Amino acid sequence: MEWLTDPERRIPIGRWAKEFFNWLTTNFESFFDNLSAVLAGVVNVILWVFQTPHPLLVVAVVTAAAYWFRRSIGVTLFTLFGLLLIINLGYWKATTETLALVLAASFVSMAVGIPLGIAAARRAWVYAVMRPILDLMQTIPTFVYLIPALVLFGLGMVPGLIATVIFAIPAPIRLTRLGIISTPPSLVEAAQSFGATPMQVLRKIELPFAMPQIMAGLTQTIMLSLSMVVISALVGAAGLGVPVVRALNTVNIAMGFESGLCIVILAIILDRLFRSSDEGEGA
Repeated sequence: MEWLTDPERRIPIGRWAKEFFNWLTTNFESFFDNLSAVLAGVVNVILWVFQTPHPLLVVAVVTAAAYWFRRSIGVTLFTLFGLLLIINLGYWKATTETLALVLAASFVSMAVGIPLGIAAARRAWVYAVMRPILDLMQTIPTFVYLIPALVLFGLGMVPGLIATVIFAIPAPIRLTRLGIISTPPSLVEAAQSFGATPMQVLRKIELPFAMPQIMAGLTQTIMLSLSMVVISALVGAAGLGVPVVRALNTVNIAMGFESGLCIVILAIILDRLFRSSDEGEGA
């Protein structure tokens, strides 16, 4: 065992990783700065939408949207009273910041994940290459994401957004692929026999059939993004994670319970709004 634990024979994986990120920051600094500015702009636009109007107006709009999408009195009432409770507890600003982070991360994850899922379904070798990477992204401790994110993007919402996307994006990729490959071959063969092109088959047969799985990927992405709220606060991301971390540091049970309750309310509202209709209704 001594030869295996000898420091002289230690494989310098950590040093290689450090040199790789030093190379990235040296050669692609402008790229990461521009990417950071774009992502920060997306988050700021979402924040402006939710923070500029009066909170009660936002609550009314979200409640109306809940009824429009779900046609459920239970979901509508829960949305209304849940958001009013958040305002009453004094966490409205932090909730909108968390919502902006979650929506931005979900948008990026779905925008990148759906095309990758389609490519993985159409080409077996693509999924063979992606599979170990997706496994790594899902199993590596989430705190590890924060280190390169800090190095490349600094403190603030952007590194939290990047870490959240890395953590959440395997869900839409895997579920989109599952939905595409689950399309009955008879439907595809019938479309091809009538002269449909591969793009037409994808657009008119495979994507509609895979839509429940794609929507499940969206809800999974939202839930995974919310699970990163507290961790993102450690790199300067604003939102409900900040009072949770503060409550943990000061052993403030009241603050921790209230902010945690706000996260739960937001998670339930988002889940009910974006849940596929095939999964059923409920409050």
